[in-house]
Amino acid sequence: MSQIFSRSCTVFNITYRNARSCSLLAKSSRQQWQCRKASPAAAVWRRNTRLFASQPSARGASRVAPVWLCVLGVGAGSLLLLWLRNDGCTGDLCECEHAGKGDQALGFRAAVAQSRDLLRRIKDEVGAPGIVVGVSVDGHSIWCEGLGYGDLENRVPCRPETVMRIASISKPLTTAAVARLYEQGHLDLDAPVQKYVPEFPAKQFDGEDVTITTRMLLSHLSGIRHYERDAERVREEKIKQTLRLPNERKTEENDGKGKQENDGKGKQENKPTSKSKKDKTTQRKKEFEQEEYYLKEHFENIVQALDIFKDDPLIFKPGTTFLYSTHAFTLLSAVVERASGQPFLDHMMEMFRKLGMLNTVPDENDPIIYHRSRFYHFDKKGRVVNCPYVDNSYKWAGGGFLSTVGDLVQFGNVLLYSYQMAHRKNKENLLPGFLKSQTANMLWTPVENTQVSWNKDGQYGMGWLVVEKQHKYGQCMNRRHYVSHTGGAVGASSVLLVLPRDPLESWDEMGPLPQGVVVAIITNMQSVGLEKTALKIAQEFDRAREA
Repeated sequence: MSQIFSRSCTVFNITYRNARSCSLLAKSSRQQWQCRKASPAAAVWRRNTRLFASQPSARGASRVAPVWLCVLGVGAGSLLLLWLRNDGCTGDLCECEHAGKGDQALGFRAAVAQSRDLLRRIKDEVGAPGIVVGVSVDGHSIWCEGLGYGDLENRVPCRPETVMRIASISKPLTTAAVARLYEQGHLDLDAPVQKYVPEFPAKQFDGEDVTITTRMLLSHLSGIRHYERDAERVREEKIKQTLRLPNERKTEENDGKGKQENDGKGKQENKPTSKSKKDKTTQRKKEFEQEEYYLKEHFENIVQALDIFKDDPLIFKPGTTFLYSTHAFTLLSAVVERASGQPFLDHMMEMFRKLGMLNTVPDENDPIIYHRSRFYHFDKKGRVVNCPYVDNSYKWAGGGFLSTVGDLVQFGNVLLYSYQMAHRKNKENLLPGFLKSQTANMLWTPVENTQVSWNKDGQYGMGWLVVEKQHKYGQCMNRRHYVSHTGGAVGASSVLLVLPRDPLESWDEMGPLPQGVVVAIITNMQSVGLEKTALKIAQEFDRAREA
């Protein structure tokens, strides 16, 4: 027994020295692991070893005290290991906070704490197994953390490097590729798509020949269907949305409150708002009942994927009515192929390398992709279950990529830098943006007839939802300009939001670009609305930055 205890003491002594070394390193490191220098568990261990040292070592001595101390030693060592596990950066919570100085660092820590609490409540409310968030301020990564599990069965925690489906955030990525081809003169946005993709048949609407252009595809004005094949049903639903939106605005202007994110704090205070939320949730669930969401067929190329919808009639006359369509972006990817002279995925992977997005890849099932999450949904009994196998080769451009929050935040900053270059008069010593400033401004400008159903304040630009600045009355709501895109796929939900800084002074005096907050959130549960959560987090960090 004495030998066993001696070996235990040696192990605990090594553990304690490692914990102490961790504390010393943490003092000089900007990425603090917050290891405590003197934990209660360590104090218990030291006291116990002193007691043991005072016991007689003769062969005939009483064996009761060593046995008792052995039990205490094992308990103290276990407590120490548990403390290190919970307080270190080794569990299912792992963050990388910006090492600011003084009040700025304190401000960001408060913003992280508030945002983490909000994210935990949202995660618990929707029953998501795992969720990952990334935030940057003025181009610097501030906070990156995973909550819960990327793999429930094997208890693999979510971490910043966890890879998930980003769903329709693939659309802004594709839009950036289109914008580059447009700038390089390889693509005419206003030419008929048949110029690049003759395999797509010419279309008619109500017996009249109509033209679909790349510009229309980017803004969902092409009239091409989404997953619902029944044109009459889609038109009826569109009419209901058109009638419902003005009523919602009127209700919110009267009560002066607007809709709140359903974060578990409050209750809905008026029936129209509650009904609207119920309608949106029902609409999301109905969308996931569409058979095309669960296609298992693999398409060898983009032109082959066009066969799914190319012969179907248009829902609306092109250019007249906003109709969100992932299939329209599949056609757009065929345009990119022909304009670039490269296979679409090759062209996109080349762009990702230039952008530094090394963790963004196609959602292919065969390759080994490190840190890839599993994907979940609720069955009819309300239990979390694995999602069925799907093949997303029919919609690479509109919802077929995997990524991390770090890559998405990087992409947001790339676009924000390009957008804000237009405001700088003095561009000396500044590198050019990935896109020209006028091109980025074109993407982030609302297009006529593109009022969306999921955000009462927003219109669609080109590949992005755009909310414009508005401040009508003194001491009343001051709406900031921001852009975003949400995503929903089998077993995944996502959002990428960019909140540019509101300039209160000359742009040339505001420091290096970009200036603003970028937030990315991804989760491995489908049908989760995340845009308002992302906006609240962005506003929290924006206030901390200005403090």
